[in-house]
Amino acid sequence: MLYPLPEILTNPPRRRLGHQALVLNSDGAVLLLETTHKNGHTLPGGNAERDELPHLAARRHTETQTGLVLPLRTLLATDYTDTRLLPEAVHFVYWGGRLTRAQETTVTRHLPPPHVTGLHWVPEARLPDVMATHQHRLTTQALTALARGAHLPFLLRGIPAE
Repeated sequence: MLYPLPEILTNPPRRRLGHQALVLNSDGAVLLLETTHKNGHTLPGGNAERDELPHLAARRHTETQTGLVLPLRTLLATDYTDTRLLPEAVHFVYWGGRLTRAQETTVTRHLPPPHVTGLHWVPEARLPDVMATHQHRLTTQALTALARGAHLPFLLRGIPAE
């Protein structure tokens, strides 16, 4: 006997899924984007498309915005945003790594899409000066998790993502 699917499966709620990368340069500064559509600087990243694997969404946005191709298989933080201003969202921050000088050159030479008006290396102490409060808190939590070694592998059906 087949049972009807519950409403949650046939008409799931709308929710944005944001995927960002925490990337550090060889001096420990954080890579941030300045964009035309957000207040303050943000980590590289963006929303996933329908049926796009989450870590690949983060990788796609990071590559488009910065020129870097990074594995992004480790989660440092997740953040829930309620519906006060936009549709509810869950944001994931992946560890992009500490770049070599050669990788830093890739960022310097990269021509980002028109909505990205700047790529900046910002020391941790200056993050509150250039980021919106919620983005700063999320980035600080990701940096704290990284410093403590408190990260999680990103899994696909229970298997670490490649």
